[in-house]
Amino acid sequence: MSDGCDVHAIERDAIEREWPPDAEGFPHRQAARTVLINPAGETYLIHGHDVDDPDFNWWFTVGGGIMAGESAREGAVRELREETGLVISPARLEGPVLYREATFHFVGNTRKQDEHFFVARLDTHEADAVTTGTGRELTALEENVLDQGRWFSLGQLTGLIEAGDHVFPQDLVHYLRGWLAGWDGSTIHVTER
Repeated sequence: MSDGCDVHAIERDAIEREWPPDAEGFPHRQAARTVLINPAGETYLIHGHDVDDPDFNWWFTVGGGIMAGESAREGAVRELREETGLVISPARLEGPVLYREATFHFVGNTRKQDEHFFVARLDTHEADAVTTGTGRELTALEENVLDQGRWFSLGQLTGLIEAGDHVFPQDLVHYLRGWLAGWDGSTIHVTER
């Protein structure tokens, strides 16, 4: 950049503000995620990579960190709007359907994230809006690390995993089978490292 600004340094500062250290010293945050399901029973996933290791990449659900003063449900719909452009009411979210305690390596550090997952069932018009992404508001880091978004059937998602692609949460296909049939009102608790 012509003004001498280091974009990566700015991104790292923003990341560290979003991930304050916990009692054990790990960068740790609360997050909210939304499992989108279209009328064909497909789910929408985003493909991304680590800014420090572009060869490490994975597919994941829409979502991100919960801001101060937000509930998990409010954070989920805000992240949905920011990452896809779709605006829905928090009341439309089912769940939380899953609570995931995750430990992973991202941007040069081992991080912890406690994630509240919700399900949103979309009509055809809403699913098309997610595909086009009109109105997205990505951060500089998201612009850098989010590669693409795509709808997957259960069969396509299973094939992706069998081909060696990383998908998070790890048992998403199993969970989706249950959620496609309808949410039973329970919250699944998982820990992934």
